[in-house]
Amino acid sequence: MPTPLTGISSMATRALLADLVAAWHAQGGAVVTIESVGGVDATRRVQAGEAFDLVVLAADAIDKLLAAGHAVPGSRVDLVRSGVAVAVREGAPLPDITSEAAVQQSLLAARSIGYSTGPSGTALLALFERWGLAEQLKGRLVQARPGVPVATLVAGGEAEVGVQQLSELLNVPGIRIVGPLPEPIQITTVFAGAVCSASAQRDAVRALLDFWASPGTAATKRCHGMEPA
Repeated sequence: MPTPLTGISSMATRALLADLVAAWHAQGGAVVTIESVGGVDATRRVQAGEAFDLVVLAADAIDKLLAAGHAVPGSRVDLVRSGVAVAVREGAPLPDITSEAAVQQSLLAARSIGYSTGPSGTALLALFERWGLAEQLKGRLVQARPGVPVATLVAGGEAEVGVQQLSELLNVPGIRIVGPLPEPIQITTVFAGAVCSASAQRDAVRALLDFWASPGTAATKRCHGMEPA
């Protein structure tokens, strides 16, 4: 029997990876267990040399692990592209997000704005800087704690508006997804997998990542609000 594989990922791909693991098992693949935590924590634990076989994170984080020798050179496999959407509490009025100007006005009108510690949150703050609104919005920003979805802040009333990757807003009770950010300001994150340097099963991990990147998994990715990379 093949030796089980262990991996770590950020929360952004938790539900997707659960389905991809199930598909892998269904076609006879080895047992795979994935622990999903905040992306910062996942990176730190791989850097600390924990015995993971694979890691799935935003592509820039994967590249840093590769550059530092914590992941196997040449093993990065891009899996999905994930866009950002806006959500409000269920029953609340829907803000206008049909254009860049409309998004600006809607966010300026919001009492509080939830955003993540992950790459989408970083990009959102950069967008506010580009707009020249960083200081004006600063007092209204509510950053989700690592591993906590922005959707829970919105559902619980801690944030009037939530801005996070669509995949993390889907199927969360108590919120309504308004829609994706308009194309001129859409924030797209590529999530990739890589073989951890600590792995003794590198060929098995490469086979797993190749399967996850294969065309047959495209429908599963779209069901989770993502596009194949």
